[in-house]
Amino acid sequence: MAVVAAADLITGPGVGLLPLVSLGPAFAGLTGGWRRTVAIGVVAVALCLVLSAYDGLYGTRRGFTALLSIAGVTAAGLAAAVRRQRRETELASVRSIAEVAQRVLLRPVPRGAGRLRVAVSYTSAVAEARIGGDLYEVVTSPQGVRLIVGDVQGKGLEAVETAAVVVGAFREAAYDEPDLTAVGERLERALERHLTQEKFVTAVLAQVQDGGAYVTLLNFGHPAPLMVRTHGEVRYLAPPERALPLGLGAHGTPGPKPYDVLFAPGDQVLFYTDGVIEARDPSGDFYPLEQRVGGLAQRDPDAALAAVRQDLMEHAEGPLQDDAAMLLLRYRDG
Repeated sequence: MAVVAAADLITGPGVGLLPLVSLGPAFAGLTGGWRRTVAIGVVAVALCLVLSAYDGLYGTRRGFTALLSIAGVTAAGLAAAVRRQRRETELASVRSIAEVAQRVLLRPVPRGAGRLRVAVSYTSAVAEARIGGDLYEVVTSPQGVRLIVGDVQGKGLEAVETAAVVVGAFREAAYDEPDLTAVGERLERALERHLTQEKFVTAVLAQVQDGGAYVTLLNFGHPAPLMVRTHGEVRYLAPPERALPLGLGAHGTPGPKPYDVLFAPGDQVLFYTDGVIEARDPSGDFYPLEQRVGGLAQRDPDAALAAVRQDLMEHAEGPLQDDAAMLLLRYRDG
């Protein structure tokens, strides 16, 4: 508005810059609240009257047209500001609800149990979202520490609802059942009552007994966890045989078999969902997780997992195409 006024004073009325004063309330409606829009609109009208009098246009058709255009743009900016503030309020409410849902579905996991340390990371692919179809949970049971990391087929609220069913069933079964196979069977029964058509959930279950030197894994068609040994060896903990995901047990195929892996002090196991290994860079290359776990050398598990997540985001150079969950299980060596 100041620039338009200065230009009008310099060039005179022949150029016809007076209607451009309406740019002030137009931008105010896009960036500010309704009070600010009204205030700038009043200033714009006053400025238009002063310039009209200076240019000798006061009371003429051109002066009246300029004044009318400023008033109209101010009204439009006011309506836009009110609508935008209302949508921002609604979005803040939705975010608050999403955060509450996250605390219920993906509540904070215990950070430690004896010499075990746990860290988690969750990145949603949906803009402004806090939760999605990936899931994780850690339960301290009489049989030891048990955990699950999974990925629900599909997206949206339906995937979140299915994830809630799996997490709820795991929380009960992990504490009650004597072994991981029984826990997996409980999850299958829970999903049989919930899932429709050909929906499924990939998941990997794990158990570390108190004082045990092994981690027991049960893999339902999920990406194999990554083991990082204390001496630097990195390898995927692939199951001896592939198995169908949860929810497809009705097809009559045998379920997965648990398998043990040596888990010594200083070792780490990284559980993740396919949103991590399927993240692409601008050239289309997948994220090379096995080659990029150097950040796990940090002593603090949360900082170590944060370093991997940062490296993942830098690889993608933009929003992820799928939700990405990671859970780091570390056997502290001292």
